[in-house]
Amino acid sequence: MTPRTKEQNEEIRLRRLAQIRKAAADVFLNKGSLLEIRDVAIEAGLGYGTVYHYYSNKGDLLHDLLWDALERVGGAPGDPHTSTSGEETANGPLAFASAVDTRNLAVADFQSGSHETTASAELGPVAAASVRLLQLWAEDHALYLLYKLALEGFTSLPEVRSTKLTAAFQDEVLAPFAALMDTGHAADEDAASGGNVAKQPYRLQRAEMLLAALVGCASLSMRREKLYEEARDIVRFLKL
Repeated sequence: MTPRTKEQNEEIRLRRLAQIRKAAADVFLNKGSLLEIRDVAIEAGLGYGTVYHYYSNKGDLLHDLLWDALERVGGAPGDPHTSTSGEETANGPLAFASAVDTRNLAVADFQSGSHETTASAELGPVAAASVRLLQLWAEDHALYLLYKLALEGFTSLPEVRSTKLTAAFQDEVLAPFAALMDTGHAADEDAASGGNVAKQPYRLQRAEMLLAALVGCASLSMRREKLYEEARDIVRFLKL
């Protein structure tokens, strides 16, 4: 039998890490901080020793899971060694927030066979971005976990780790989302201020409040495994 090459071993390592982290995200949604390495092994369909070889404690696992999710969301460089996706992240999933328009969402709906293309075309930029964000959470629980724990201040992690994650989340995710909200409300604010829109001192807090509302509403739909289908209903409920 021909020995595996270094490249093949690295590919296997990255694939295994991604498998473990995906399983960990699913388990954490159900068990929270009660998660154990053994639970992750069962969810991933791997032996306990295999998972333990990569992660000997759940703190390191959660830390790397969150950094990997952040890198995929905002293109943040994160900590070395954490990324397992092997995908280009400079224009991560949330990069759509700065340029998303309702036409793109309508095209995506049409290509996926959705019957709600007309409704999608009527969404504004903030609503369209929110729908897509909810759908991303439905597809990738690690992304949902990132937002949920970020809005809780990453209290599940030691302060030395949570501080760095919080700063990166604000730069890579919260600030771009706040900017998107500014563009969505610019016309109304401009009219109200007679054409001289002042800087909003609480723009990041406003973005946090909207994301917190999305996280809370998503939780119920996610437990029913209906988040993807109910994404637009949530956005309509929040009147975005």
